[in-house]
Amino acid sequence: MNSILMSLIMMTMTYEMPKLPYANNALEPVISQQTIDFHYGKHLQTYVNNLNSLVPGTEYEGKTVEEIVATAPDGAIFNNAGQVLNHNLYFLQFAPKPSKKEPSGKLGEAIKRDFGSFENFKKEFNAAAVGLFGSGWTWLSVGKDGKLKITREANGSNPVRAGLKPLLGFDVWEHSYYLDYQNRRADHVNVLWDIIDWDVVEKRM
Repeated sequence: MNSILMSLIMMTMTYEMPKLPYANNALEPVISQQTIDFHYGKHLQTYVNNLNSLVPGTEYEGKTVEEIVATAPDGAIFNNAGQVLNHNLYFLQFAPKPSKKEPSGKLGEAIKRDFGSFENFKKEFNAAAVGLFGSGWTWLSVGKDGKLKITREANGSNPVRAGLKPLLGFDVWEHSYYLDYQNRRADHVNVLWDIIDWDVVEKRM
């Protein structure tokens, strides 16, 4: 009984890789299988492994990734937790053949309210993503007041840190696109819209 209990406790302390809802080559030509193999299979796996080795024995043991990102000071635990959270949201927001090209329902209405139109939102989001200096992320998030915000997060940070709820994120670290687009970040950002699963994003609202 004790060994079973210990196993269950250990399971609750383990951060795991998200299971992709598509094959590694299913997002081509927008994101190649080679990029998925490296970005998901190696970069994200490293962040998960690092987090599992860093957290035990600290005050963050047993906490969710969101809780760690919201409360941890800058440093190794925060950096790796941030990247685990970021990449989980990122990889699960894609679909090879999305059912629709833009959001509907509550999210669609909020985008029109706060940005004027979906096309204007895309322009603002693209500009934020392309214009972010160095490595980081661009996010669409919702605040506690229900308003949508576009934020740029350096390195592995996440809007959760500012009390926001992330809905949609573009990774603009070079490892997310360099194998497919080299230094053409704008080209990469522009085509990501073709594989956004708005049904998934809407459920995060």
